[in-house]
Amino acid sequence: MRNASPVSPPPEGFRDTRALRRSDALRNRAAVLRAAMQLFAEEGPEVPLGRIAQRAGVGAGTVYRHFPSREVLLEAVLAEHVASFVAAADRWSLRARPGDALFGLMLEVIERSAGRKLVCDALAADRSWPHATLGAAVHRFGEALERLLQHAKQAGAIRPDVRTDDLTAVLIGGAALGSAHRDPARGRQLVWTLLDGLRPRVTKHAEFRDGATRPDHETAAPGARRCLECGARLRARATGRPASYCGPTCRQRARRRHARAS
Repeated sequence: MRNASPVSPPPEGFRDTRALRRSDALRNRAAVLRAAMQLFAEEGPEVPLGRIAQRAGVGAGTVYRHFPSREVLLEAVLAEHVASFVAAADRWSLRARPGDALFGLMLEVIERSAGRKLVCDALAADRSWPHATLGAAVHRFGEALERLLQHAKQAGAIRPDVRTDDLTAVLIGGAALGSAHRDPARGRQLVWTLLDGLRPRVTKHAEFRDGATRPDHETAAPGARRCLECGARLRARATGRPASYCGPTCRQRARRRHARAS
């Protein structure tokens, strides 16, 4: 049996054309995504694909080869944007304490999403986007947000009743709030105020109530205690912990309300 002849080395100057084509395709795809992200943010989702190709410096055929329709391209742009939030969550978790990591990520997402309704819709898992690529990116971001939230709770840096979907709502509202103010610095300050509301508070407070229908709800004298549920004045106890509710009815009502909230 004859030995197989050894494989000859490639000639000098040989280049793998398949690898080159693959590299070019990836570079062109990235350029199209960058151009589409810019134009969608500047002019909205109805930008013609020809304009996107021109901005990316490629031919229209290249755009259609990677993204057969504007909808497919828009989904890819949004998925790329949300995926960058997942990467940001990993960065924050490595370089900051749990509370700072969560609030730092939220501020970054809000600032990068301000004025971009399409991104906010994607974070909210809008039903008009049932596509797998975007859905997977949103799911991964939700997992990253949940992970940072749990770490922040364990560190006592955020209120224990906050949920992941609460944070998503705050992200969307914060993006709208930050871009609504004429003064960017004031808008940023308002966003900080919104995020501060998620931090734990040392003092308790009752729900806001209509003072016109319950005139006895206001504290009549310094140090006077009121029922946290109905606002009725509590009688002072000589010993033991101060009462929080005027009786079992209000206590049960408060427990049911807390159970519904959780």
